[in-house]
Amino acid sequence: MTEEPRDDSRFPGIDEHGMIGDLQTVALVSTAGSIDWFCAPRFDSPSLFAALLDPEKGGYFRIHALGEHMRVKQMYFPQTAVLITRFMSADGVGEVIDFMPVADEPTVPTASRIIVRVVRVVRGELTFRVECRPRFDYGRQPHTATTSAHGVRFEAGESTAALHGVSQDTLDGDDVDTTITLAAGDRRLLAFETEPTGDPRALGRARGTRLFRDTVDFWRDWLSRSTHSGRWREEVERSAMVLKLLQYAPTGALVAAPTAALPEQLGGVRNWDYRYTWIRDASLSIFSLLALGYTDEAISFQLWVADRVLEQVGDSSGPLKIMYRIDGSSDLEELTLDHFEGYAGSRPVHIGNGAADQLQLDIYGEALWAIAAGEQFRPMGHPGWTKLRGILDWLADNWDQPDEGVWETRGGRKDFTYGRIMCWVAFDRGIRIARDRGFPAPLERWTAERDAIYEQVFTRCWNPERKAFTQYPGTDVVDAITLLMPRVGMIAPQDPMWLSTLDAIGEELVTDSLVYRYNPAASPDGLPGEEGTFSLCSFFYVMALTDAGRLEEAQYAFEKMLTYGNHVGLYAEEVDPSGLQLGNFPQAFTHLALIRAAIDLDAALESAATRRRWT
Repeated sequence: MTEEPRDDSRFPGIDEHGMIGDLQTVALVSTAGSIDWFCAPRFDSPSLFAALLDPEKGGYFRIHALGEHMRVKQMYFPQTAVLITRFMSADGVGEVIDFMPVADEPTVPTASRIIVRVVRVVRGELTFRVECRPRFDYGRQPHTATTSAHGVRFEAGESTAALHGVSQDTLDGDDVDTTITLAAGDRRLLAFETEPTGDPRALGRARGTRLFRDTVDFWRDWLSRSTHSGRWREEVERSAMVLKLLQYAPTGALVAAPTAALPEQLGGVRNWDYRYTWIRDASLSIFSLLALGYTDEAISFQLWVADRVLEQVGDSSGPLKIMYRIDGSSDLEELTLDHFEGYAGSRPVHIGNGAADQLQLDIYGEALWAIAAGEQFRPMGHPGWTKLRGILDWLADNWDQPDEGVWETRGGRKDFTYGRIMCWVAFDRGIRIARDRGFPAPLERWTAERDAIYEQVFTRCWNPERKAFTQYPGTDVVDAITLLMPRVGMIAPQDPMWLSTLDAIGEELVTDSLVYRYNPAASPDGLPGEEGTFSLCSFFYVMALTDAGRLEEAQYAFEKMLTYGNHVGLYAEEVDPSGLQLGNFPQAFTHLALIRAAIDLDAALESAATRRRWT
């Protein structure tokens, strides 16, 4: 049963956060200077700070200026993932500068993670309150705290952490609660470290400056590799940094989002764990990274996908699972954290993901799409082709059956149109690879299956009364995921059948540039409650308008979508009709779609301008 959402000031808005990270995990920092989400040592590890899900039991690390009429702003240091929270009042102006240093070898997994927090005053005098209240293992593991000359050490079973840079008289029970008063020009360096070696230590000004400069240089050097120089460069660069921050460097896997259980509806039950890697994310991620010139990151993710193809650990989902942990393992047992109240009372709080074993046939098309795109950079070898051929042979026997669909609904299997489209992509790309590389393959059979899927999509999945490709045969409900149909080459973007489908999606699912995935009232998904519009689909809509040549509509929709990003350009999974961001945050899928939409729309606008100059 869906509960009524609560007006609870203890929970900041989901979008009232910036993100810092070190390519193995991230931390979310609120506009109040509070680290409200941090899992270590990896994205999918248990949390140490999870106030987003429970302000009392989740834990947090807050540094904020005291005083009346305090104005707070948050920004990134230009072209970096260094976050600055500014506190401004008549008494003074101060800043908390947050970052996570990137290791010299970020591809080597380590247990130690470090969050550096520099507190400084640039005008007047301010007093800052410092509260560090870790809660190990999602708040399930009690801890103790001991002080030393330069900080506090926390212990919870076999897990340890340290807060460097505070004095001995800072404890409030087993947590830290103290104040720091600074005048203009003063600064104080604090650092929270997981699994530290040795006692807490003082962090001098010189070391803090070096860590800051090294982190700034890393991000600016990385951004300098981008090949995008067109419109919306700042938004594209921020989205690229989001993808980089969410890619686990040791394996190349990209998490869908760094958070778990943030609700798609306040007070609702759609609260899933997104700290894993979806096969379908691979294709669009690889295309977006390649479009920006980031071939190393794209190849790294492609190799991760190729390893899953080689392993083939799927069962009821077929040879592949729809999602995996970032290390490629497939144990995603879904549990609930009943002791957490959930974001603004949204329960249950899920960790793990029970959709991992669903049959979602579209993933085979997305895997082949990604692998084919990467062939020019890292050609496949014989073992990989042998396994891939086996997957396509399995698909030839199994594509013509109902599945759970791309949106992981829990309302039963159907013959979803998008699943058919992506099965067509799987055979089409497999055939191309075999022909281009001269690989042995049953091409006659694969071609027959590809053509049979095409005929089914253009007959059974086409609704002549609706004049649209619908969500599945026999319904008049449309689905925003079909916006990718021209992208994969199954239909031309200006084909009359497609243009009427685009119009139907615009009429049924689009409101002020925001796009719903589907209409759950007309197509029940097995879950109570409602959800917001899906930002990924909103950018897909921009891409479809661009491909259809409707550039004025596309640019207007894109510019409006930019107004729904938060104060530092980050997007959650969804946006409700009032503009409130909902769902896990920030979502990689949304940012990779923003990148593609921006690049393609910029190119189309440039081409149109060139044509005007020559006419």
